[in-house]
Amino acid sequence: MEIIQSSWHWGFSGFMIVLVMFCLIYLGQRFGVSSSFKAFCSIAGAGKGISYFDYDWKSQSWLLLFVLGSVAGGFIASNFMANSSVMPLADDTLQYLSQLGFSEPSPGSIAPEEIFELSNLSNIKILSLLLAGGMLIGFGTRYAGGCTSGHAISGLSNLQLPSLVAVIGFFVGGLAMTYFILPLIFTS
Repeated sequence: MEIIQSSWHWGFSGFMIVLVMFCLIYLGQRFGVSSSFKAFCSIAGAGKGISYFDYDWKSQSWLLLFVLGSVAGGFIASNFMANSSVMPLADDTLQYLSQLGFSEPSPGSIAPEEIFELSNLSNIKILSLLLAGGMLIGFGTRYAGGCTSGHAISGLSNLQLPSLVAVIGFFVGGLAMTYFILPLIFTS
């Protein structure tokens, strides 16, 4: 357990991603977790009413197992194997969040409590922001043909120009959100 809970070199993750991508390319498979949502909707019966979800989801069964394993693995790791040390936020980040009106995150957390505490769901502004953000992420993921990780890892490793355009767009959108839109939302 000590080996699993200790810090590993970042290069190990990169090596494992490359290994998985080589295997998927060799097997002629595409990797993208966001596309599994389409399969889950199809399994739930959405294909009966919407033609977009009417396809052979069984051809993606390996990806569904991967997604379920990721969720189960995340649950097991966070509840039974968690390392109690938390990555500290940079002083510049804390100062920026303070300028936007956020308090310093509580020990053991890196998320602003003013947004991500369950008690804040009664605040219509916070609830609206979370719902709008979720809808934009869902729409953008489907419109772009994949999520940030799918394009950055899978698409770029397959040398797909649309993935390069998408990744550049993700970075530009993230910078615009951080420096222009967030201050408009939270300092008013």
